Amino acid sequence: MITLKDVHKTFGTNQVLRGVDLTIASGSSMVIIGGSGTGKSVLLKCILGLVHHDRGLIELDGQDVTKGDRDAFLARFGMLFQGGALFDSLRVWENVAFRLLRGSLRRPKAEAREIAIEKLRRVGLGPQVADLFPAELSGGMQKRVGLARAIAAEPEVIFFDEPTTGLDPIMSGVINDLIREIVVEMGATAMTITHDMTSVRAIADNVAMLHGGMIRWTGPVAEMDATSDPYVQQFIHGRAEGPIESVR
Repeated sequence: MITLKDVHKTFGTNQVLRGVDLTIASGSSMVIIGGSGTGKSVLLKCILGLVHHDRGLIELDGQDVTKGDRDAFLARFGMLFQGGALFDSLRVWENVAFRLLRGSLRRPKAEAREIAIEKLRRVGLGPQVADLFPAELSGGMQKRVGLARAIAAEPEVIFFDEPTTGLDPIMSGVINDLIREIVVEMGATAMTITHDMTSVRAIADNVAMLHGGMIRWTGPVAEMDATSDPYVQQFIHGRAEGPIESVR
């Protein structure tokens, strides 16, 4: 579904991506791991075209992501943002139905509301929350609303940016289970960025380790613990000593 070949991106003198090669198979769940500042979010933004890579090739279904109808391209994606990124001035259902109320995916308001309530139900929230504002929800509920919004338009590809950040272990487990269930149920292709190894094991089919602007290791999640790659071993076990330099 998604192919990256020798992707580079530099900001000023900071070379963030230094030749990323990665393939994400259709219907699979890929999790990108790596330390803060290694370029995980930049990589995601390059795929979406929010940031333009300097050189290399990024393809979606064999088509260069920098070419073609931009609106049609973005309509294939859904995204759960790290901080939820809900609109404070909109009610919950309007947040969920945001893409269904405007643009090429526009639906009648009543239909959009019905879809929003159904997606809220899918993430474990009842219709009574539909007319609340985000500020009236807990952090876990806001994350669920963000997930409902990500799937509202039935996207082919869903990106999850640190989906469990700021949540307690129990709610993190709930969100992880929901993500896994929904991705399998929809048959969507998923790409997740996370530091949370519990999320990695719960969500991933495959894992890629990004360090130094390159993919250091990639493989099935079942092989992650057994790999001899020193970068992966240091990261997944949280060791201070190893090839990844810690900031002291």
